[in-house]
Amino acid sequence: MYGTRGAAAVLGAALLLAGCSSGGDGDDNKADGAGAGITQQPKAADPFWVNPDGNAAEQVAAYLKDGKKGEAEQIRKIAAQPTGEWIGPENPEQEARGFTEAAAKADRTALLVLYNIPHRDCGQYSQGGAADGDAYRAWIDGVAKGIGDRAATVILEPDAVLHLVDGCTPDEFHEERYDLLKGAIGTLKALKNTKVYLDAGNAGWGHPDQIFEPLKWAGIDGADGFSVNVSNFYSTKDSIAYGKQLSAKVGNKHFVIDTSRNGNGPYTDGDPNERWCNPPGRALGETPTTKTADPLVDAYLWVKRPGESDGECKGGPKAGQWWPDYALKLAKASK
Repeated sequence: MYGTRGAAAVLGAALLLAGCSSGGDGDDNKADGAGAGITQQPKAADPFWVNPDGNAAEQVAAYLKDGKKGEAEQIRKIAAQPTGEWIGPENPEQEARGFTEAAAKADRTALLVLYNIPHRDCGQYSQGGAADGDAYRAWIDGVAKGIGDRAATVILEPDAVLHLVDGCTPDEFHEERYDLLKGAIGTLKALKNTKVYLDAGNAGWGHPDQIFEPLKWAGIDGADGFSVNVSNFYSTKDSIAYGKQLSAKVGNKHFVIDTSRNGNGPYTDGDPNERWCNPPGRALGETPTTKTADPLVDAYLWVKRPGESDGECKGGPKAGQWWPDYALKLAKASK
């Protein structure tokens, strides 16, 4: 409707991959990511954990094994950066513990994405989520138990508030969703070293006046801030402007920006309803860092994992599956 439906659809199958974050999509051509030689970024500017065995790292190792050094170095642009780990629906405690323990061992902070709200994505490409409110609360409890006292930054429920505002989520689910989001923030913020950013749409969907009250109803006051541009392509400049307008309406809360694929801004050709889906000519954006252009912006993050498909459009595989050709194009188009 506003070019944001893709924020959820983009990432649909990512949950299926989150178990070990290294794929599991049946691609026999992949090598062990350990062969890619991936290390952590300097902590002062980028405190987030780089998964040395993610999809991109596996692709680097596979290219090196095949003697494709040029392609390997392009994909290394992705593999060398920390990306969001999407916690799956089945084993939240185990996955959250695994990611945060690996991050702690490397003296870094895990970046986790929680995307399991009931009636997720309004029955669209990424439909699903927890069966009901009680199942969601139990899932959040599992995530919290898995994180424990280790450092984590959590992006909470992409599109969940936005879809209450744009009419996508039926009215009968609104009250429960607000309650679930507020409860999730409370549970996660009770942890010693966890930061929580509630998702708040992007610069292209509408106006901050439409969403600031719903964010308050969802418990933004108890969170560290909000996230913008998750899985989308709006420029960092536009995202900062949108975020600052919204921040002024929610107690000057800080925010984070998904810069994973916004290097060339949004796609403006073709069917407006599918511009979000595997758009050509896009590029990686600013690499993850806490050194940003505005004091209200806590970090640029790669919440969406670059190189994973947005869905079966423009020749892409299913949403969330690794797509080497698209990953290469993103990397080659980047500065």
